[in-house]
Amino acid sequence: MIKPTADLSRRLGYSFNDPSLLELALTHRSCGKRNNERLEFLGDSIVNFVIADALFRQFPQAREGQLSRLRARLVKGETLAEVARELDLGEYLRLGSGELKSGGFRRDSILADATEAVMGAIYLDSDLEVCRGFIHRWFKERLEELDLNESLKDAKTRLQEHLQSRRLALPDYELIAVDGEAHSQTFFIRCHVTGLTVPSEGEGNSRRQAEQEAARLALIGLQVEKAE
Repeated sequence: MIKPTADLSRRLGYSFNDPSLLELALTHRSCGKRNNERLEFLGDSIVNFVIADALFRQFPQAREGQLSRLRARLVKGETLAEVARELDLGEYLRLGSGELKSGGFRRDSILADATEAVMGAIYLDSDLEVCRGFIHRWFKERLEELDLNESLKDAKTRLQEHLQSRRLALPDYELIAVDGEAHSQTFFIRCHVTGLTVPSEGEGNSRRQAEQEAARLALIGLQVEKAE
């Protein structure tokens, strides 16, 4: 059952002056002509600009090519889908019957588009500075993890590429527990990987952080990388 958008509004920490904008942002094209594609177009430009601005300020010595690669990593579909999952956007999506049956609420491309559409909706309902605040919050950890002197590929990406190169199934990340109060939670993730008899387990202050740790431990378990 689709959750009411008012719940998502509270989860986002933003009260829409025009709630219909959020409803539209969560409506996939499989529902008909009135869908989120235009908001997605707008949100894509906003996210790209805000991330580019943040990287420009964070890395004053970086060359244009380095900044472009960092931005591409942060605004790619997979990353935007991760943001959507952290916000539980899939539970609020309006999908046509075909997409519902095929599990469209879990698909990276649909989740990524919804993330951009929501940002487009917030922009139309407020202004660019409000959008900037949300994007900085959603990407805070990802921006802090960036280092020009280190590999641009995080543990989840390295694990996925390792498995794909051997034509093995992609890893499955399972949330097994969440401890603590809402403002200070610890997430526990189990990573199931072909080749490991025992799944790797990671923990962190966010689901994403816990998944990255589980992926890192999986790479060690597969003897692809050495323990630090």
